[in-house]
Amino acid sequence: MKPDSTTEVRDANYMLPVIPLPGKVIFPGSNTPLNVVRESGVLAVKYALEKNQVVLLLNQKNNKDADSPSMEDFYTVGTIADIVDSYDPGDDSIRIAVEGSSRGEVLKLVEDGGVFLAEVRIPNEESSSPDDASPLMRKAIKLLERYIRTGKQSSSETLVVVRKEVDPGKLADYIANSIISGQNERLQQILDTIDPIERIKLVNQFLDDELDVLELDRKIDSKVRKSIEKTHKEFYLQEKMKEIQKELGRGDNPSEIDELREKIEKLNASEEAKEKAEKELNRLQQMPPMSAEFGVIRTYLDWILSLPWNERTTSKFNIQQAEEILNEDHYGLEKPKERILEYLAVMKLVEKVKGPILCFVGPPGVGKTSLGKSVARSTDRNFIRMSLGGVRDESEIRGHRRTYIGSMPGRVIQGICDAKSKNPLFLLDEIDKMGSDFRGDPASALLEVLDPEQNDTFRDHYLDVAFDLSEVMFITTANTKMSIPPPLLDRMEVIELAGYTEYEKSRIANQFLIPKQIESHGLKQNSLSLSDETISQIINKYTREAGVRNLEREVTTICRRVAKKIAVGDNESEQFQIDLDNLTDYLGPEKFTRRKAEESDEIGVATGMVYTQVGGDIIAIEATTMRGKGDLTLTGQLGDVMKESAQTALAYIQSRSEALDLPDDFNFSDNSIHIHVPEGAVPKEGPSAGITIATAMISALTGKEVRSDIAMTGEITLRGRVLPIGGLKEKVLAAHRNNIGNVIIPEENDKDLSEIPEEIRGGLHFHKVEDMAQVLDLAFKKSNAPRQVSSN
Repeated sequence: MKPDSTTEVRDANYMLPVIPLPGKVIFPGSNTPLNVVRESGVLAVKYALEKNQVVLLLNQKNNKDADSPSMEDFYTVGTIADIVDSYDPGDDSIRIAVEGSSRGEVLKLVEDGGVFLAEVRIPNEESSSPDDASPLMRKAIKLLERYIRTGKQSSSETLVVVRKEVDPGKLADYIANSIISGQNERLQQILDTIDPIERIKLVNQFLDDELDVLELDRKIDSKVRKSIEKTHKEFYLQEKMKEIQKELGRGDNPSEIDELREKIEKLNASEEAKEKAEKELNRLQQMPPMSAEFGVIRTYLDWILSLPWNERTTSKFNIQQAEEILNEDHYGLEKPKERILEYLAVMKLVEKVKGPILCFVGPPGVGKTSLGKSVARSTDRNFIRMSLGGVRDESEIRGHRRTYIGSMPGRVIQGICDAKSKNPLFLLDEIDKMGSDFRGDPASALLEVLDPEQNDTFRDHYLDVAFDLSEVMFITTANTKMSIPPPLLDRMEVIELAGYTEYEKSRIANQFLIPKQIESHGLKQNSLSLSDETISQIINKYTREAGVRNLEREVTTICRRVAKKIAVGDNESEQFQIDLDNLTDYLGPEKFTRRKAEESDEIGVATGMVYTQVGGDIIAIEATTMRGKGDLTLTGQLGDVMKESAQTALAYIQSRSEALDLPDDFNFSDNSIHIHVPEGAVPKEGPSAGITIATAMISALTGKEVRSDIAMTGEITLRGRVLPIGGLKEKVLAAHRNNIGNVIIPEENDKDLSEIPEEIRGGLHFHKVEDMAQVLDLAFKKSNAPRQVSSN
């Protein structure tokens, strides 16, 4: 038996043909004409007419334009309807009139020969709280009356119908079908609501929301009308003023619009940029000069006209001259200089090369930014520097869209505009100091800027036209690679700049810093002299840095006080000799005391070497044991990796307790171990202190003294193997600065010793180890080797 009416469906589940309705909801009780054009719908209509069946009208989700909907595209509640009339125009479509009778819940949906068939059940629409019906219906009618008075509904026929309705569910359906249009999801929500009371509540909520919106529209329309009247008045007066000026003979000069049009025609830019500029100029011509939009468009055109679309400087790639400039501006830094010269050599041989983006990574004050300036000078390119420290807004890179008040291009385009050439050297300083928040991620925006395969069509949000950045030579700087996002780091070639040795700092002070500060303070070159011993004392006792920034500040302090003495004494020819005896008169008491090797060996104290953002340093790791419950306590603000290194070292010791000569009566479960790294306010992190922690613990457990003239670095494994570490040069420099003569390093770091200056290597004894047993033999062994190296 096949159902031909709703009454036959009510008490049993039947398979009904489905007519898909893209973005349209039909309610029970409504008479609606439909023009069915999609194949699945036409087949469903023909199926229903042939079988004399009712149909199920189902709304489609999301994609309204899907010509071939799948079963997942339908909602689960639709309207069962009778086809009361049909007409076939003969053009693969069919026109029908349907009368909705009741809701239908889809239990199962299948496809048969292109026709969707749904197993349908008519839900029970009895109200859970019938006492609420009357007040809710009265409220709905009052809201509808207010809605109609706003003019949104021109006919009052709707009111006549709803005032006669006594069923809250039918009232809700009628209002939704008559009033709500274009809100597919909201209509479907009402159709899905089976309970009549809940349904009328939804309709009331909609009417409330619509009335609020209409009130807001009314206020806005009133303001807009006043604004238009004011604009018309201003336009009339301005046009009248123009005519008066012409009558007075003052209107012969070419207009501002004509001047802009002439500049755009002469602009040597891309076709896209010129078309955009002409389009904006035509808009500008139609606007009164006093309007706010006039100024916005005029500013945009000024930016378009000021950009160097095809202006470029003639770059020179004289490798010998470039090398001379780099050596003239910087002492040392041989590896970075060599890589820069290689880069310039390739650019000389290849006219247009999509070369790598260079990233200088090193501690503060080692010359990263000034090295970029030297590269610009050696290639004769304009130099632009953009500091990224603290930048958190993506718009700083890509610019703001012109819809925002006060919008402007991003700092990349601004920099290109300031350079007045499309091939400058662009230095992105402090690239590791960027952040991200709700305003976007500037690091992600830089991915396009720093990608040679993409930056030839860089599109700033403000300009909204492509600009070619492929000829820009980008160089970035950072203090550490750790905080640079991996995708951004992958686009750059990292060149690491290590900290300077004491010898290099002394040479830099003599060749660069002292002459520069003498000149900048108005002193004569022979009026001030500092001995090598004095400079060494300043480096060791007044600064603690990998670079030379604080060293320059101390030299500046001396020059400033000498200048004061000359100005007070009025004797410009007086000469000042700064030596160890009078240094404190100029710089005050010593600011730092370099850590020296302990005079005697100690139990439970081992010296390690660390690498920080400001260069290398040494740390003392202390360990002690006490009665307890087998706890391992770690203090000194240690990071997670360093804590894990301590746990690994303890596990190694526990597994080798017999071989390590621990006391026979020692029980780990009855004793606790405390490890402390002094300077607790300074965070410490990394795996390279593993062998140092293990040595300190073994010393505390066995009572053996650790040599005080030895420093060590290396990662430890559970089997006692010593793994390689990074930052070896900086760590060795720190040991040398702190007068430690013996250094334990992993065997696999032997290849890195070539990067350490010869004058440093010659003053240290390097012990290369592969496992923890070798470390302990060296750490606990007495040696006739020199306990300290010279501090000079």
